[in-house]
Amino acid sequence: MKTIQPADRISHVEEYYFSRKLKEVARMNQDGGIPVISLGIGGPDFIPSDLTIQALIDDVRRSDAHSYQSYVGLPELRKAWGQFYKRWYDVDLDPQTEMLPLIGSKEGIMHVSMAFLNPGDKVLVPDPGYPTYTSVSKLVGAEIIKYDLTYENNWEPDFDALERIPGLDDVKLMWVNYPHMPTGHKASTQLLERIVDFGRRHQIVIINDNPYSFILNDNPLSILQVPGAKDICLEFNSMSKSHSMAGWRQGIVCGNAEFISWILRVKSNVDSGMFRPMMKAAIAALNNPEEYYSRQNDAYRERRVVAEQIMTQLGCEFDPSQSGLFLWGRIPESAPDCESITEPVLHQARVFITPGFIFGKNGERFIRISLCAPAEKMETALQRIKNLNK
Repeated sequence: MKTIQPADRISHVEEYYFSRKLKEVARMNQDGGIPVISLGIGGPDFIPSDLTIQALIDDVRRSDAHSYQSYVGLPELRKAWGQFYKRWYDVDLDPQTEMLPLIGSKEGIMHVSMAFLNPGDKVLVPDPGYPTYTSVSKLVGAEIIKYDLTYENNWEPDFDALERIPGLDDVKLMWVNYPHMPTGHKASTQLLERIVDFGRRHQIVIINDNPYSFILNDNPLSILQVPGAKDICLEFNSMSKSHSMAGWRQGIVCGNAEFISWILRVKSNVDSGMFRPMMKAAIAALNNPEEYYSRQNDAYRERRVVAEQIMTQLGCEFDPSQSGLFLWGRIPESAPDCESITEPVLHQARVFITPGFIFGKNGERFIRISLCAPAEKMETALQRIKNLNK
């Protein structure tokens, strides 16, 4: 009998790091001992606003709420996203043609890659960066060109180095992500303008993945604010982080209308419309008052203080101006690698911290602490690590 084999594309990717590591953490918890405190994943532990939850409850009781929904989402959802972009970013978007609701932006990475990239097409991926940019590019057979983001260059692209990339004119797509994950670096208007200029001159599709702009950041920016950006740009946004709705899977891609129409061709053949009560809830969430974000950020600031103490306890350096759901720190010179810190912390102190190598070679001497745990639990993690180092 012949042996059944998976598709070749599977050989180019591994199981997602957090999928593997969280299984290890679960086994540790099952085996006994004090529970592991997870400071690894960026999954907000707050609940959405009361308005959001009530909107879900109200609609889920309706008899007409449970049928198939449009692939492009409710018109009022697209309108709410348009108002959100105008209110917070001063960006005008046509709800009919310049946006497409998504079941979270992670699905959008696949949809965009399938819509634009043929096997062998070149794609620029940041290092360090979100691992899914790389894995999805591999799954569609693209040629990945990593571009460096470094501590020395403040986690911004080296545009002179980009211009020297062999075969630059054959690059079709470029992933950017500001505020940046994992480093927390915030983009300036000038940086976004340079990125757009680079894309326009080389006719490269620029995609800014923008889920962190409301977390510990007083000046939310969108790449679509840049004049001419819509010629070559798309932007992902998500309610997972900013509205504490990670499990609700509510996101959007917006920008160039023709690009959106191509993505819809993929999406309409791969998945279905979102559950209507969740879309109604998303509409309510997009209209949250400013106080909602302020209260959330007050809590993150309190946690951030403890995260900084953990970093200091581990001998790591960090930039206090970082934004987003994480704290990114450089390990001491005396440490051979990041896992020489994260593995003892996990197995002896029973605190899960993310090693930076999973985000690329430029993350190899860094670690990342999530702010998605209550302050009291983070204080407990700090005390465990102090005890480990006695």
